[in-house]
Amino acid sequence: MKVIFQHDLPKIGKKHQIKNVSDGYAVNFLIPNGHAILATPEAEKNVAKQKVIFEVGKKIQDNLLHKNLETISNTKLRIISKSNDKGHLFSGIHKEQIAVELLAQTNLEVPADLIQMEKPIKEIGEHKIKIGTEDKTAILIVEIVAE
Repeated sequence: MKVIFQHDLPKIGKKHQIKNVSDGYAVNFLIPNGHAILATPEAEKNVAKQKVIFEVGKKIQDNLLHKNLETISNTKLRIISKSNDKGHLFSGIHKEQIAVELLAQTNLEVPADLIQMEKPIKEIGEHKIKIGTEDKTAILIVEIVAE
């Protein structure tokens, strides 16, 4: 049975993809759970239009992200957090918190999954954080200050 996926399903299909799957899988799982719809000729035409609109929107978001990354490379972010006498933070600074602070302090919106950190920041001081995609990256300087 031919179906059109409504969103990404890992190892199964991507959004707007038209794919042949077994009848039982489509009827019992994909269609009832809203993962896919039946691929009629009319639905295929609608998906082609939606795919073009989706790709244009994605291209616009990518351009905006590249502009934001250029601005970020000249930015120093300051975060105030509680710490002990030795300079260790009571709670680590995670990439989600950095994304929120970046939006609050600079009005630049960057998805948290683009912030590349191996582990949370646990000490006071300046830290260099890499932000970006495969083709464009920026280094953000995050200054952690004791409260």
